[in-house]
Amino acid sequence: MSEIKDRISGLIQKITDEEELPLRRREFSLDTVNSVLRYGAIIGSTLEHHKQVPRGMDWARQRIHLAEEANRSFPSGTVILADAMLQSRGRFKRPWHAPQGGLWMTLVLVNTLLPESNLLVPMAAGVASCETLLHYGITARLKWVNDVLAGGKKISGILTETFTGSRFAEEYVLIGIGINVNNDKFPAEFSELATSLKSSLGKEISLTEMTARLLVKLRWNIGLLYYEEERHLEKLGGIGKRHETRAENRHEDGHLLLDRYKALTDVFGRRILFGYDVREDPLFKAKVAGLDSSGGLILELDDGSKIIQHSGEIIYLD
Repeated sequence: MSEIKDRISGLIQKITDEEELPLRRREFSLDTVNSVLRYGAIIGSTLEHHKQVPRGMDWARQRIHLAEEANRSFPSGTVILADAMLQSRGRFKRPWHAPQGGLWMTLVLVNTLLPESNLLVPMAAGVASCETLLHYGITARLKWVNDVLAGGKKISGILTETFTGSRFAEEYVLIGIGINVNNDKFPAEFSELATSLKSSLGKEISLTEMTARLLVKLRWNIGLLYYEEERHLEKLGGIGKRHETRAENRHEDGHLLLDRYKALTDVFGRRILFGYDVREDPLFKAKVAGLDSSGGLILELDDGSKIIQHSGEIIYLD
């Protein structure tokens, strides 16, 4: 177990130096790149690796509880990795197939972001997952708010939950990320909906290397949330001081994470079915008109009116 953690830690530094720094320097100054990566450096600073756990989120809660009972704080940035999860669930307790061969991760962060920034955490995790898949030549696209699709099939999913410690009342953000990597056999109910890297590329991928690469992308994209929060507070008088829609924002008043999310999604202009639990209780059909400055989905209804949804889920109709 410790050998895998050591290999991941070494690869994180290697990938940062050889891939991430040159990539980000194409667009940002060295000072900006270093600032963002400093903010994100806490991610993966503590690594746990297990052969299997029942469910990553529940395991994280147990670990936090044990730490608090021992009068210890739980380290923010802890990443819990499992080769397989036996009772994995997604939204609305839907089953999630998480066998050996996939990348199954739970990231625990102490919530130190302002509420406006915290709303974007699922998007940051989605961008990180999508960017990781793009590195391997997969045509991956983000589906609002927390799925990554390849060829119209789900290859990655993100689930975010909040949890308050029972002893110190510390609030934690739990981020579960699942990526189908070398697992290419799916239960019948998922066979037409899911795909994997192995299925797409016709070969297996090093899980250790991919885990390190995902952690590097998480460091950058979650680091962006902290960087942008500081930038807007200092220069704009608060991160909420923006226009109603992204289309009305000036570039200098925008948000770097949202800009990247927009570049990686194909949701705009599409006809969708919306609901809070869209499979069991679809509410209405609409056309996606854009994103607002907090990541909310701007929907144009059939009567021409527009509404903004910050939670829920969608099914593509076209």
